[in-house]
Amino acid sequence: METPTTTITNEVLNDLIAINNDRIEGYEKALKEMKHTNAVISGLFKKMIDESREFRNALGTEVQAAGGNMETGTTAAGKIFRTWMDFKFAFSDSDPKTVLSACETGEEAAQRAYKTALEHKQLPEHIRSLLVEQKASLKASLDQIRSYYESLK
Repeated sequence: METPTTTITNEVLNDLIAINNDRIEGYEKALKEMKHTNAVISGLFKKMIDESREFRNALGTEVQAAGGNMETGTTAAGKIFRTWMDFKFAFSDSDPKTVLSACETGEEAAQRAYKTALEHKQLPEHIRSLLVEQKASLKASLDQIRSYYESLK
């Protein structure tokens, strides 16, 4: 039987798994939308897809170790965001600056999700450490997106 702490932890982790699933789908969409292929940016997007898969799997391992079921879907907000990306890309010729701007928005959402998750006091210390590490890595990704965006101005 799950304890209240285990239930909360699994809910928090599954929310972050869904965020990472959003991130994977978002970067896959960004790769498809980039009509003006930029090898550096495409490589960055592929790295971020791999990073989110790694994070999702690590979080899922913790959920399953606690007897829970790992989330397999995405968030409603992520679906709405990707629909908005479709609309925006349809009118922008999918230039790298527009794609990077959309990716920046997604990365900012991931930062907020991890920040909210870390506000839960019931998280076990090893989970909290994992989330702090993942959030820091995601922040580095956000910084890279911003850097590439600024270089295109």
